[in-house]
Amino acid sequence: MRPVFFDGHCDTALKVLDEGGDFVGGDRSMHLDLPRLIASGVRAQVFACFVLSERYPGEEADRAEQLLDTVERMVATSDGQLRITRTRQDLHAAFAGGAAAADESAAAILGLEGADPLEGKAENLRRFFDRGVRDLIFAWKDNPFSGTAFGEDTPLTQEGVRLLGLCEELGAMVDVSHLSDAAFGDVCRASSRPFVASHSDCRALCGSARNLTDGMIRALADGGGVMGINLSTAFLSPDSLDRWQRVKVQLRRERLTWQEADKRAKAEAAGLPRPSFDWIVRHVVHAIDVGGEDVVGLGGDLDGILHLPEGIDGVEGYPQIADALRTAGLSDAQVEKVCWRNFVRVFDEVLPD
Repeated sequence: MRPVFFDGHCDTALKVLDEGGDFVGGDRSMHLDLPRLIASGVRAQVFACFVLSERYPGEEADRAEQLLDTVERMVATSDGQLRITRTRQDLHAAFAGGAAAADESAAAILGLEGADPLEGKAENLRRFFDRGVRDLIFAWKDNPFSGTAFGEDTPLTQEGVRLLGLCEELGAMVDVSHLSDAAFGDVCRASSRPFVASHSDCRALCGSARNLTDGMIRALADGGGVMGINLSTAFLSPDSLDRWQRVKVQLRRERLTWQEADKRAKAEAAGLPRPSFDWIVRHVVHAIDVGGEDVVGLGGDLDGILHLPEGIDGVEGYPQIADALRTAGLSDAQVEKVCWRNFVRVFDEVLPD
């Protein structure tokens, strides 16, 4: 029986909108397209809509709408193979029958990666919730709602606390990937419902500030939440992190525009060595050791990252992850939890009826 998956984060909508990627027909220039998504057994995929104020000043909400429109077009042209998920019933339908189900379709969960499109006002979430957004990362860079991992370690603001409350009221998942350690702590204290770190790894294994400390993993587990293992080598392998940090320092020295920096980063990625596939397994096992088997899932960050471990080039590699976890000694039940059951459980607790 082939494995099935729930993936907590991808940036494929950006590739489709900005680079003309052919999601429905298949496009190997991307990490993820519809044919490979279905063939790999992905039953639910969170599609992030990433908007940063410094890139689209004064146009954040319009840019988010464009990305949401893009995902909706992907769904509309998928011949029923991709469906927007707004409720827990929609999610149940995607996973009805578990791994044995014959239906080959996937749930698309809409997310905002950064609350910049809310223009500093928590109440503006209602507009995007009505559009179908069900996952919200408060900030990618420090903004009026929260500090971030590569910012000044500032906490949630008062408006950020209001935003958290509104997420819980409406039934949108609070997503702490990218948040500062201080803001993570605030979410732990203020939350009354589970939350996720959709695409974050273990800081004990790779020291990026984007990763979770063991204490954070335990706190996430205590609240019933889930972390999704990110496939970016900079968050998996200490050696890759060091190499990427040197690249970033050099790019900052050159004072490039963000478009130029993105282009250069892609070029640099092609020349970097790829760490072992085993790093994915190490992070899963460490998270289980620290927080238990209910705390970890997969959040590949596909099409949002530039460098993958050896042996995985896109979503088609996900079944290999399941195989590798079994080889590492996880039981079939534990592998199912990592691959899909944990994320399904937590979204089922949060999504509206």
